[in-house]
Amino acid sequence: MEGQKRIQSALISVFHKDGLEPIVRELQRLGVHLYSTGGTQDFIEKLGVAVTPVEELTTYPSILGGRVKTLHPKVFGGILGRRDLDSDVAQLEEYHIPPIDLVIVDLYPFEETVAGGTSTPLGVSNDEIIEKIDIGGISLIRAAAKNHTDVVIIPSQTHYAELLRLLKEQDGGTTLAQRKEFASAAFAVSSHYDGVIYNWFSEGRGDLRLSVGPTTVLRYGENPHQSGAFHGDLAGMFTQLNGKELSYNNLLDLDAAVELIDDLSTLPGVPFAILKHNNACGAAIRATLKEAWDAALAADPVSAFGGVLITNARIDKATAEAIDPLFFEIIAASGFDADALDVLRKKKNRMILERKPAKRSSVKVRTALNGILTEDTDTVVANEAAMKVATSNAPTAQELNDLVFATILVKHTKSNAIVLAKNNQLLASGTGQTSRVDALASHHQGWQVRFRPFRRRNGSDAFFPFPDCVETLSKAGITAVVHPGGSIRDQDSIDYCNAHGMVMCITGNRHFKH
Repeated sequence: MEGQKRIQSALISVFHKDGLEPIVRELQRLGVHLYSTGGTQDFIEKLGVAVTPVEELTTYPSILGGRVKTLHPKVFGGILGRRDLDSDVAQLEEYHIPPIDLVIVDLYPFEETVAGGTSTPLGVSNDEIIEKIDIGGISLIRAAAKNHTDVVIIPSQTHYAELLRLLKEQDGGTTLAQRKEFASAAFAVSSHYDGVIYNWFSEGRGDLRLSVGPTTVLRYGENPHQSGAFHGDLAGMFTQLNGKELSYNNLLDLDAAVELIDDLSTLPGVPFAILKHNNACGAAIRATLKEAWDAALAADPVSAFGGVLITNARIDKATAEAIDPLFFEIIAASGFDADALDVLRKKKNRMILERKPAKRSSVKVRTALNGILTEDTDTVVANEAAMKVATSNAPTAQELNDLVFATILVKHTKSNAIVLAKNNQLLASGTGQTSRVDALASHHQGWQVRFRPFRRRNGSDAFFPFPDCVETLSKAGITAVVHPGGSIRDQDSIDYCNAHGMVMCITGNRHFKH
């Protein structure tokens, strides 16, 4: 095989030891000389495998509390020395530097440390975070990847299994193509690691550094003729308990569902939502999960077909039995009772996801023209304090509650958007219209037929530019409306509401969603 080289020496310095033992024993079988330091050296010695301490190679101790261990010419010379360059080989011999053919590294868990911890009442201390910035490990990764012509680099625990397979199948040999593939993975690890550190230091104020984690190739993109991939740690957000692999469109819907349910979770009660094409076609909050499901489905049982279902609660058997007759793609929840899973797993393709307490991205990214657009995630969540009464009539307690609920829903609906709600239940919505009046009219007949008996509340994602919107709403039986305000003709709409006994609240926060 082209560029075939056999591993004769290895340097191992890892944080995570899980999965390392079979590699060490296979290297021992192959007669590979091992170098290591610190906790990794202790681990190897406890396995009864011979290992040379790095300190013995460098004739220098680990110093500064372990901050400096491998940063030495005898280590990096052995990694970076070019075996086919006579001058490099001569210098290695002159300074008694042994070549190192394999480097196995697993970096300090900086990202995990930043994400959480309980070492202080406020979480992880600043000093702890700083100490998780790996210096020697990242240097080893870059050096070995640069010299991949001669050296194999294993840059993280996720690559242990592939190394073990190659060691067994190729008897300790690797090809240039294989080493190059590992080098590519190494720079991906390095880039991600540095990006996470940069983002922590800059606190979101600096230039964008994408640090999204591993790549998962999807079946296809938005359409079958498009390729697609997900870049990120999906397993860190969900445990999949059933069903086929998530698709590109599944992930878009799931992202919209998670954002909506998190905002609804700020209100009292148990929320349930049903989404299609990133928009809620059903949503409700009730005292129990089963009641929330029934109310959410009632909004639009036709559109719920093939949808994405989500709640922040644990799915019980009674709710699972109520959900089961509906064809749906995904259900996501904080957990599932065993008997509820038995019900839902009857259909093998249903994607059942148990959500983990993972932090979502604080930045939105999308391509535009020949570059990318970035923005902060819209973290403004409606509450009663944000509702500024603009009319002479003030909302009742129930109306105020419904206006908050409607504002949360309309925030997560494609613009132009209008939402009708009552008693913490979505009744109908007009989504993605080029005109706000069209958003009102898009389902007007359906609203009238199904919900005329209700005195409904209305939410709008942006201001009413003219009083024609509130006029249409008034004639449809709407008693209270909420919008961001900001139009130069706001007063016209306020005057109409006053003249017709309607309530209007203004939030001051627009929620366009394109």
